Amino acid sequence: MADLDLCYTSAVELAGRIRAREVSPVEVVDAVLERIETVNPGLNAYGLVLADQAREAAREAETAVMRRDRLGPLHGVPMSVKDLIFTRGLRTTFGSTLHADFVPDRDAPAVARLRAAGTILLGKTTTCEFGYKAVTDSRLFGVTRNPWNPALTPAGSSGGAAVAVACGMGPLALGSDGGGSIRAPASYCGIFGLKPSFGRVPLAPLPGWEALDYRLEHNGPLTRTVADGALMLDVIAGPDESDPTSLPAGAGDFRGAAGKGLRGMKVAWCPRFNGAVVAPVVRALTEAGAKRFADLGCHVEEADPGGEALHDLYRLLFAAEHAGALGERLSQWRERMDAGLVKLVEIGLDVGAAEYARAKSELFRRVGEILEFFGRYDFVLTPTLPLPPFPLGRD
Repeated sequence: MADLDLCYTSAVELAGRIRAREVSPVEVVDAVLERIETVNPGLNAYGLVLADQAREAAREAETAVMRRDRLGPLHGVPMSVKDLIFTRGLRTTFGSTLHADFVPDRDAPAVARLRAAGTILLGKTTTCEFGYKAVTDSRLFGVTRNPWNPALTPAGSSGGAAVAVACGMGPLALGSDGGGSIRAPASYCGIFGLKPSFGRVPLAPLPGWEALDYRLEHNGPLTRTVADGALMLDVIAGPDESDPTSLPAGAGDFRGAAGKGLRGMKVAWCPRFNGAVVAPVVRALTEAGAKRFADLGCHVEEADPGGEALHDLYRLLFAAEHAGALGERLSQWRERMDAGLVKLVEIGLDVGAAEYARAKSELFRRVGEILEFFGRYDFVLTPTLPLPPFPLGRD
C-alpha cells in the first residue's frame, strides 16, 4: 500500500527532508507511483505515466544526495506537466488525436527550469483538445473526473493536473491558463492554483500553434499549499530570450512573500465581479472566506469595478485566435476534432479583421478601467467560479 503520508507531504517539506537525508527520493517516487496506479484508473488524471523513467531519475537523485552534491530547491520532488506543454523526448498531444504521436525536441522554459531545480517528472496530465474549454474530456484521453465526486467535472482545461495534486498523485503540477484553465480546476478540486501575471513565466512559440497567440496561455503552478505554489513560481519565473514578452527579473521572493502577514491591508470583496450571477451556495462559501481576511486584520469592503461584462468580447477574440490557428485545416480535420472546438473555429472564421481590431482596442480600454480599480486595493477577492461543480457530459 502506498505511503499516504509521503503522498500528501508538501513539496517544501519533501525537499527539506530529502536534503536532510530523512527520506529518499526513491521512497517518495515509489509511494506516488503506487498511488497513481491505485487512483488514476478511476479518475483519469494522467494520460501518460513515466514509471520507469521516474524511478531511474529517483535513483540518480538519491545518489546525488549521498554524494553531497549541490542540490536544487526541488531536488527529488515529483511533478507532472499538463499535456499542452512541451516536454523534450516525451509525447505531447495537446489532448488531440491530430497530434497523438507528436514528440517535441525541446522543453518549454518552465519545464526546463523545473528539471534543473531537481524535480522528477511523473508524466503528462490530461486536458481537453487544445485546452479550449472549461471541462476536461477529449477523444484521445476520455473523461477526467472530480476526485470528490466522480460523477462531476473537475473543470478544465488543467483538470488532470488539479486531480493529480488533490489525490496525492504528485505535490506539484505545471498547468496553463488563458481563461481560467488553472483557476477553475483548482477551485473545483479544492487546491491552490495561480495564473501568473502576463510575462512572469516565459513561453516559447510552439509548432502546431503557429497562428494562435501563444501568449493567451500562462504557465503556472497547481499545488496543495500556497508555499508550494510560491516555491514553484520562484523556480519558473524570470526572463528568457526565447520569449520577447517575458518580464525582467526582480519580482522578488514569492515564497518569502507568502509568509508575510496581512494586517492593515485593504481588500475589496467583489461577489459579482464583472456582472457574474453567482449561485447562492457559492456566494455563501466565498463570503465566509472573505470575512476570514477581516479576522486576519485586513480592512474588507464590498466593491465592484462595474463596467460591461467581458464575456462576449473574450469569446470573439478567443474564437478568432482559434480560427487563425485551425481554420485553414478545418475541412481536413473537422471529423477528428471535438464538436465544440469546430463550432468555436466556425465562429472565429466569421470575425472580420476590423471587428477583431476593434475588439482588441476595447479589451485594452476595459483592462485599463479594471487596473485602475485594482490600484485602490492590496487584494481583490472574488468567487473563482459562479457555480459549484456540475455533472460530466456538459460543456
